[in-house]
Amino acid sequence: MIRSLLVANRAEIARRIVRTCRDLGIATVAVHSDADSDAPHAREADAAVRLPGDAPADTYLRGDLLVKAALAAGADAVHPGYGFLSEHADFARAVRAAGLVWVGPPPEAMEAMASKTRAKEIMRKAGVPLLDPLDPAEVTARDLPVLVKAATGGGGRGMRVVRELAALPAELGSARAEAASAFGDGEIFVEPYMEGARHVEVQVLADTHGTVWTLGTRDCSLQRRHQKVIEEAPAPGLDGELRHTLAESAANAARAIGYEGAGTVEFLVSPSGRAYFLEMNTRLQVEHPVTEEIHGLDLVALQLRIAEGERLGAEPPAPRGHAVEARLYAEDPSRDWRPQTGILHRLEIPGLRVDSGPDGGDVIGVHYDPMLAKVIAVAPTRAEAVRRLAHGLERARIHGPVTNRELLVRALRHPEFEAGRMDTGFLERHLPELTTDAPDNDEAVPLAALAAALADAARRPATVAGRLGGWRNVPSQPQLRSYRAEPGGTEHEVRYRLTRDGLLAEGLSEVRLLTAEPGRAAEPGRAADPGGAVEPGRVAEPGRVAEPGRVAEPGRVAEPGRVADPARVVLDVAGVRRTFEVTAYGDRRYVDTPQGGHVFTALPRFPDPTARTEPGSLLAPMPGTVVRVAEVAVGDRVEAGQPLLWLEAMKMEHRVTAPAAGVLTALHAAPGRQVEVGALLAVVAAEE
Repeated sequence: MIRSLLVANRAEIARRIVRTCRDLGIATVAVHSDADSDAPHAREADAAVRLPGDAPADTYLRGDLLVKAALAAGADAVHPGYGFLSEHADFARAVRAAGLVWVGPPPEAMEAMASKTRAKEIMRKAGVPLLDPLDPAEVTARDLPVLVKAATGGGGRGMRVVRELAALPAELGSARAEAASAFGDGEIFVEPYMEGARHVEVQVLADTHGTVWTLGTRDCSLQRRHQKVIEEAPAPGLDGELRHTLAESAANAARAIGYEGAGTVEFLVSPSGRAYFLEMNTRLQVEHPVTEEIHGLDLVALQLRIAEGERLGAEPPAPRGHAVEARLYAEDPSRDWRPQTGILHRLEIPGLRVDSGPDGGDVIGVHYDPMLAKVIAVAPTRAEAVRRLAHGLERARIHGPVTNRELLVRALRHPEFEAGRMDTGFLERHLPELTTDAPDNDEAVPLAALAAALADAARRPATVAGRLGGWRNVPSQPQLRSYRAEPGGTEHEVRYRLTRDGLLAEGLSEVRLLTAEPGRAAEPGRAADPGGAVEPGRVAEPGRVAEPGRVAEPGRVAEPGRVADPARVVLDVAGVRRTFEVTAYGDRRYVDTPQGGHVFTALPRFPDPTARTEPGSLLAPMPGTVVRVAEVAVGDRVEAGQPLLWLEAMKMEHRVTAPAAGVLTALHAAPGRQVEVGALLAVVAAEE
């Protein structure tokens, strides 16, 4: 029996494992880097061991330190979660050699699937259908498009879709370099790229007595940069014969390598309905909750029981209903999926299952994956589950770094997705419409900006006679506030007057301000930031104050001299009452409504004239590390869009390209250099 378990991971999956262990009566030991010293997973475990350093290579990827931590804390088992060392056979062997229970498959099974090229050979012998690889030296224009793929690792790293033959050599080199940097192995291979294909996978579970379960299918076709964004179970639109083929192939794959524990067999499904083996992930998948929800299982608990030697039943529980999961990332989809950092002030998504890594008040740093949470909805039908998930995300309170929330909502409501017609190119194909700002005739943003201005006015105390609650008793002089819609959107100038006849807002007709009663104070004993209460026992950071309370009983027209509550503005818009919750952090304003959230930056009346950069300056879009620099030198002529260097941040590589054709006049980047956001990397003097 496992009595104490070390979780060799962090963030969401570590918290997920701790939660199940608590239910099973198993003590838990967390590990944490210095950057994660106050992370939720470290606080929630029964004990925690420090791994000195911040970078994964110095902490969560140090198998020797993890084994020492388990022994020092008295753990008798290790669960690797997903990512990091979860699929490293040598780590599994080291855990077992130390006399600890390894909660995962045998090292031999992991090795068999570690190399995608070797895995395909094993699958071919087991009769599992797959695509034939291509010799990179013999690829012709007739073979295009092709997919260049790293032989080891995952997460979309070392993958390139090549559509032009002339680009193949450069993409081979780029993929090889990224794979070597990310996985320590630069082996790559090439195979046909299937346009319009779906990514469908099968969850397998095998005990140590020869029983293999296949737990239905999951569709993971909505991906960005070959990384999954929205997943669901069961995969829609598959006929009975194809489902049988997928289940049988997955079971054969597991048996062919003597698999034990939880794993996933991934397939490409062509538009014609044929399935081809992609790879097998010898660990728990990020998207496992959708399978749990429809089968009524706890896959982590089953992993632990299998590690203890328990038998599975003859057949798994039958699926019921439909589940959909969305990955909430701190990233900006409209800017090449750029990761975002900063304080996550508030994260509230009521009514849905939320498996999160950080909590409100935690800092999103540069060292790890930008996923904040997995949000899961379940319902009797697919249409209901999709609707519930979109609605829940729309009403969420997410205050902090830019996220992909809006893209998720729009994707879930896209006609093709609602009809179950999606493929791995869905997000790339529809990205412009999924990230475009609201049309000019949409009043949602101007109304939210007005609400922010009214809340700001209410937040300013009366200072002199005749200036009451933030408005002047001079109807002819309007109040003026300027905001920029984030991320990096248009500026909105709000002009309004509060007269004895009510609110007059320029550009917005039939809008009245409804009054509200003063808000409630924060609960006793809880320190709070402006967006939500801090957990009991945690000290509020300097400068953070209790959240202005919620308000009640809107409905009366505002009397002269009264403005909105600082936390809640209620407007009558053409006879429809609209409620806006407004929270301020520095110059940021978060305006939440039942129809979605808006983020603004309050702009100063007089901009700082020193906040300028030389034309053509390339600034670091995020904190990160320069991993490669192109073969260019100061004085060289460069073309618009030409890659100049590559930054790595939050497990992703980002190309920094020339903004225009011209001459490279400065280059301040070198491989290995750490840069902060806004750091000057290079300057390109554009041609006249």
